[in-house]
Amino acid sequence: MENKEAYWQENLRLIFICLAIWFAVSFGLGLLLVEPLNAIRLGGYKLGFWFAQQGSIYSFLGLIFWYGAKMNKLDQKYHSEG
Repeated sequence: MENKEAYWQENLRLIFICLAIWFAVSFGLGLLLVEPLNAIRLGGYKLGFWFAQQGSIYSFLGLIFWYGAKMNKLDQKYHSEG
């Protein structure tokens, strides 16, 4: 029973980290910091616009692969067969 609780706690920690990064990228960079970021250009586009449109998608894809890799390690650590 202890292993299941420890596994779940570590899984919840990973989920919280993913949600915090997701929030920071989508809300923080895409909305709150859009004006300062617009002073920088990336490929001819304002960086604030780029983060709101493209950067957030790339960040989310990166989070998916990161979460998958971390969960594989977590499954191996707790010998999970799911």
